[in-house]
Amino acid sequence: MTLFESSLPQPLAARLRPHDLDAYVGQTHLLGQGKVLRRLIESDQVSSMIFWGPPGVGKTTLARIIANHTKAVFVDFSAVTSGMKEIRTVMQQAENNRRYGEKTIVFVDEIHRFNKAQQDAFLPFVEKGSIILIGATTENPSFEVNGALLSRCKVFVLQALRTQEIVQLLNRALKDPLGFGNMHVVMEPSMCEAIANFANGDARTALSTLEMVVLNGDMNGSTVVVSAQTLEQCISKNHCYMIKKGKSIII
Repeated sequence: MTLFESSLPQPLAARLRPHDLDAYVGQTHLLGQGKVLRRLIESDQVSSMIFWGPPGVGKTTLARIIANHTKAVFVDFSAVTSGMKEIRTVMQQAENNRRYGEKTIVFVDEIHRFNKAQQDAFLPFVEKGSIILIGATTENPSFEVNGALLSRCKVFVLQALRTQEIVQLLNRALKDPLGFGNMHVVMEPSMCEAIANFANGDARTALSTLEMVVLNGDMNGSTVVVSAQTLEQCISKNHCYMIKKGKSIII
């Protein structure tokens, strides 16, 4: 069996997604010991909120950690694939849950992709407490989320991960059995730092790059050796910038 055949079907970032706050890396300004958001999650007292931050900083992961801690029904929405019909169905179910004394948390990924009518559909249910809304967005919610809905949500700003935090994630991936812990991967410690710098604060990019680097390493029996040449090929940036209607486009 080759290295490619024995690898798990899920991407490395998905396999290593943490399930509790202790395994979560980054956002210490929100989740450090004694911080408000951590206390709300641990006491199961979360209210409607928006997570705003760049890609790969843990917005969806944090919502799923809340799902693991809460006693509420948790509904995972995608603004890309869900329409008004799905929203109405979930809101009706949430209303039924409320009548039986059960909370419903609705997580909407990429909430900025919902139009005004779709966002308005949540509003009455947030107002009367049928649902707790958690939205995630890479766009400024002041411009992309309806004012009436935004006023009922606390906005938490998630920051790009620091280099040392991403290095911590990469080292964990090399040791964790869900990552490459069952393999003997030989690579210089400085390579993890190079990948972290390349990822520019994005944990998903860093883990995807590490996976590419390891899977393209040189097999030597049960050992995988990552060379400097392999690393360079996986993190090289060969982008060409074009200008179209006043905007820079990377191709």
